[in-house]
Amino acid sequence: MNLPFLLARRFRKSREKTRYLSFISASSTIGIGLACAILIILLSVMNGFQKALETDFLSMVPHVEYQAAQGGLKDWREIVAAAEQHPGVKAAAPAIKLSAMVQQPGRFRGVQLRAINTDLEPAVSGITRYLPADEWRNFVANPDGILLGKGLADALQLGLGDRINLIIPQLQQGNALSAPQRINSEIVGIFAMGGELDFQQAYIHLATGQSAAKIATEAASVRLALHNVYDAPRIAREVAGDITDYAFIHDWTRTEGHLYRDIQLVRTIMYLVLVLVLAVASFNIVSTLIMVVREKQASIAILRTMGATPKLIVATFVWQGSLNGVVGALLGSAIGTVAAALLPQLLGWFEQILNFSLLPAELYFISSIPSDVSVRDVFLVAGVAIATSVLATLYPAWQAAKLTPVQALRGQ
Repeated sequence: MNLPFLLARRFRKSREKTRYLSFISASSTIGIGLACAILIILLSVMNGFQKALETDFLSMVPHVEYQAAQGGLKDWREIVAAAEQHPGVKAAAPAIKLSAMVQQPGRFRGVQLRAINTDLEPAVSGITRYLPADEWRNFVANPDGILLGKGLADALQLGLGDRINLIIPQLQQGNALSAPQRINSEIVGIFAMGGELDFQQAYIHLATGQSAAKIATEAASVRLALHNVYDAPRIAREVAGDITDYAFIHDWTRTEGHLYRDIQLVRTIMYLVLVLVLAVASFNIVSTLIMVVREKQASIAILRTMGATPKLIVATFVWQGSLNGVVGALLGSAIGTVAAALLPQLLGWFEQILNFSLLPAELYFISSIPSDVSVRDVFLVAGVAIATSVLATLYPAWQAAKLTPVQALRGQ
């Protein structure tokens, strides 16, 4: 193994005197390194989006929810008890979902109200993570209080202590509309998740929601939080088998699953791009080695007359070509890893300077580009780059091994 490697290094040093070959060789190394760096950054961004979906967005969206088919649930406690017996369920809590309009002088704004039980809600959602602890305590202590998203509060120019009017439509039998219910609430807390939910959701107390919805029971739905969010469809069906109430079954893969599918689709495309880009970059290695073989025909003839086997010649040129790929893959992977780790801070800095948002919070589920560097992705990109580089050397190396001393000297 040492002799082919030493010969490859010797050939590389002597080739540095030929500027054209050196340029082609350097371009192949730079191309592979650049491809590795860009792909690691892109895959890290996809990992960041998936992590943000799992830990942030889905902390505010029910993993599984059972909604009463009509009116309210007969006994939400029975459903909570049945759900919490399942090993995949972390916690369960009752709720009432309402569509409402926020009425301000001269304008209206739609909002999705969730009436919650303040004792059980923190176990199934991340609402307490996105507002100060004292504001949550004020909400718990104030039955008429409301928690408003920061985006909605800013759009309506509202702050803590302000009072807002909520207009809640009412349906009678036959889905006929009746006079809307009006609620006057004090803003006691403003949560900031940093995404579209800040413009869409608000929270009130369960008793207030029951009165506004005019249902006889305490709750109209039960929300489940799961240990593994990707088990939601299966667990939703299994828990539903223990529920005696008539209820619609919802899970996040039906309501928000398009986000996860989009992320996985882009990730798959990135893996395809990885192979294609590295294959294109490896063509430079092929062309470089073919020219090196022609340049080193005399050296090949001397080695063959001294007893070098075709296997030794193949190994020498495989090493010589692979060094370009190895150097490019290692440098590119290192640069890509550092750049991916610093990407959120760099983009945040540019957004501040240019006063421009890449992800408007009112349109996307997060408001900043995330990044999560995966060691597996780094090794995968580097490994594919090195493997592609080695494969690219096989044909030129095989052509070099086929040269006989007479053919090599005749070609000089």
